[in-house]
Amino acid sequence: YCNAVAGGGGCGGGVEFWCCARGEALQHGQSGTLPHFLEEPVDAYIVKSNPIKLRCQARPALQIFFKCNGEWVHQSQHMSQEHTDLGTGLKIREVMINVSRQQVEDFHGPEDYWCLCVAWSHLGTSKSRKATVRIAYLRKNFEQDPQGTEVPLNGMIVLHCRPPEGVPVAEVEWLKNEEPLSSDGIIDTRGDHNLIISEARLSDSGNYTCVASNIVAKRRSATATVVVYVDGGWGEWSEWSLCSSDCERQRSRECTAPEPKHGGRLCDGVALATDNCTGGLCTQSVENSSDVALYSGLAAGVVTVVLLIIAVTLYRRSQSEYGVDVIDSSALTGGFQSFSFKTSRQANPLLINSSMQPDLTVSRTYTSPMCFQDSIDKELMAERSLLDPLPDLKVKGQEIKLCFLVSAGVAERAEYHVMSHPQTFPRGLAPDYRGVAVGTTLGRRSKNLFTPQVSLTPSRPLHKATAVFGHAGGRLVVPNTGISLLVPHGGIAEDTTWEMYMIINQEDSSTLSEDGPEIFLSPAVTYGPPGLDLSCPIALTIAHCGEVDAGNWTIRLKRQMQDNKWEEVMSVDEESASCYCLLEAQRCHVLLEHPGRYALVGEPLNQEVAKRLRLAVFGSPDTSNSLGFTLRVYCVDDTPHAFQEVAVGERSRGGRLLEEPKVMLFRGNTFSLQVSIQDVPQLLWSIKPFTTCQEFSFSQVWASNQRPLQCAFSLERYSHSSSQLSCKISVRQVKGEEQILQVYTSVVENEKGVVPFFTQSDCTITSQTGSRAFKIPLSIRQRISATFDTANAKGKDWQLLAQKLHIDRNLCYFACQESPSSVILSLWEAQHQDSGDLDSLASALEEIGKVQSPTTTTHGCSREEQDSEFTQLG
Repeated sequence: YCNAVAGGGGCGGGVEFWCCARGEALQHGQSGTLPHFLEEPVDAYIVKSNPIKLRCQARPALQIFFKCNGEWVHQSQHMSQEHTDLGTGLKIREVMINVSRQQVEDFHGPEDYWCLCVAWSHLGTSKSRKATVRIAYLRKNFEQDPQGTEVPLNGMIVLHCRPPEGVPVAEVEWLKNEEPLSSDGIIDTRGDHNLIISEARLSDSGNYTCVASNIVAKRRSATATVVVYVDGGWGEWSEWSLCSSDCERQRSRECTAPEPKHGGRLCDGVALATDNCTGGLCTQSVENSSDVALYSGLAAGVVTVVLLIIAVTLYRRSQSEYGVDVIDSSALTGGFQSFSFKTSRQANPLLINSSMQPDLTVSRTYTSPMCFQDSIDKELMAERSLLDPLPDLKVKGQEIKLCFLVSAGVAERAEYHVMSHPQTFPRGLAPDYRGVAVGTTLGRRSKNLFTPQVSLTPSRPLHKATAVFGHAGGRLVVPNTGISLLVPHGGIAEDTTWEMYMIINQEDSSTLSEDGPEIFLSPAVTYGPPGLDLSCPIALTIAHCGEVDAGNWTIRLKRQMQDNKWEEVMSVDEESASCYCLLEAQRCHVLLEHPGRYALVGEPLNQEVAKRLRLAVFGSPDTSNSLGFTLRVYCVDDTPHAFQEVAVGERSRGGRLLEEPKVMLFRGNTFSLQVSIQDVPQLLWSIKPFTTCQEFSFSQVWASNQRPLQCAFSLERYSHSSSQLSCKISVRQVKGEEQILQVYTSVVENEKGVVPFFTQSDCTITSQTGSRAFKIPLSIRQRISATFDTANAKGKDWQLLAQKLHIDRNLCYFACQESPSSVILSLWEAQHQDSGDLDSLASALEEIGKVQSPTTTTHGCSREEQDSEFTQLG
């Protein structure tokens, strides 16, 4: 058979190879050894579409054939040549084959495309090594770009770089200001491609770029700007100067040791110091100057009293010069200002009563109803004079002027009730309010008030605010929770006061129903007392965490009953004559008439439904290990109240917020939430094994509001000299969104940088009463209501007002109110309580003034229509 094949003129492969080789060996009568490979195929990469060449060379060799992926390559694809080694007389055979990109792409095996050579001699065969063939590439985007940073002189610079995925693996080099970075013993480029400078110099400031390259291409990362700054230091004090005529001497120093550079902090303290001269030589001059100051103060006081009398006189005179059947947008633009309110420096500046005269020497302001500013926080910029008049108003051909004193609210006393901190009770110690009288007698009539008999969850901290309200109304706020209550002016009868309260608690969704799909999207808010008697609805603002823009929820307002079950009040998409809901992206404004416990509840309509989570990472040193540092990651509902609990807990344990909290959408697709730590510097830090990735089940994140979700990562530095920690925390939902929290912090206590928990973290005022609680001055509010509550031939009534203010859904509710315009304005007040921007109201009134044709509207509730003329002003 072998002779027959050999005589046939060649071999095709397989067993025939050995047969032909043995036949040729017998013909030539050769003797010797097995084939020895002088050259074996090497690993190769296909770049773009260019084929690669594999080569084999062996001696003695009668035949050499390639075998790729376990199959013989046909003889026609081989290119071979043969010559004799002059020294040994043995035959040397060389064989080559081409491998194309298409061949590699068409191969789908458990390993890379591979080939080897098989060589024959008369004694047998030898095999070469396997050579792999891969398609070379380099992705465009870096897996991690270096991030710019600012570090102090001698601090540590750590720039992370994870090059794009590529075959072969990309090599990395660093550029500084577009020049290759040379290592001079101080700069350390690690095997993980990170750039580490243990002690930063001023010369290390610059623009750093990570460059990755392989045989295919070269890629550049985003450029990271590194700033090495120097904090300023004081030089020596000069010698004291000579005593001046004012009996003072001075000395100075300069912030030049060192001088602040590259944005470093200026020196703390004063550059110029003043001291009284000694020796008793200036006693007379001091006494004389004291007398001058005394007389000046008395004169200023007399002038102030005169001005106040004039102001009150003008106000009373203006009150009698105009009626109420008018409205003007120009009055709003001129009358709504940031009002300057005078308070006393002594004792608590916010405790003001009718018997205390204001101190006109200090001016403060309170602007944010959701978080009333403490009077010692911010200085007021001088605005307009208290006696500055509003623009002229024309009423039926007559001109009047409205004194700015009316808008400033001087004639109506404002009362503030202060709590040193939001009332928070420890877990398990929530007080029982059942049967406790909280009523007070503050007027001719009084009510004996009781809080509702509600079941409070004992495992959650309780937040509470109380205040006494009268006919002037006001606001009640639990700071930093996104929850507030507006009691309209006139809602409480004259000569009557109510001590109202608001209690906030986070409910567990299991209390809704055992197997129902509904979950809580907001905290539960209780307001009372139960017997509260109001002539108009209050406005309750509740923050929620539902992603409502996509329309994947059915959201309902629910109320807890005496048996602790929750019943539906209304769906926010429906119309109701008993309740009104204005749903916004992050909060809901509700008009209510009955006290009780309320919450927003969501029912998913599909798996695309989502709620917002707020993610935050805190850190603190390990008290039991001087080299240890703990990172705590929280995933809570994106409501201020939920994050408030986290912040309070971290303050008590000395935690630091290491990165601005971020928001991610968690979808109702039943997939879990994974939290992992990445890019920890391996040569500087170690992490507790098996804790780098932690997971929360879907139900833990989706339905349970009982406790803030938290996971911790325990790290330990190898040396006390490693004072910087840089890493990132990945929070991702399987088949969902991912957010990255970047951590770069100093673990040394005196070098720590603090990210504030809240923009206004020191809010202590929980209520405002009287006109100062409202954005719209009472006089203008009354004129708007008097004008729009009456039907107009041109259609300029409360319905048009609601339309222009974009709260014209469910008009049936307003139509059933005694004063629809007043209720609309209460809702507008609740909606705009943060910004205090009256431009939208003024613009709406201006648009109404331009309406020329009557409008026709129909509603489910009847209301007698009266004819009246709308008087356009300005």
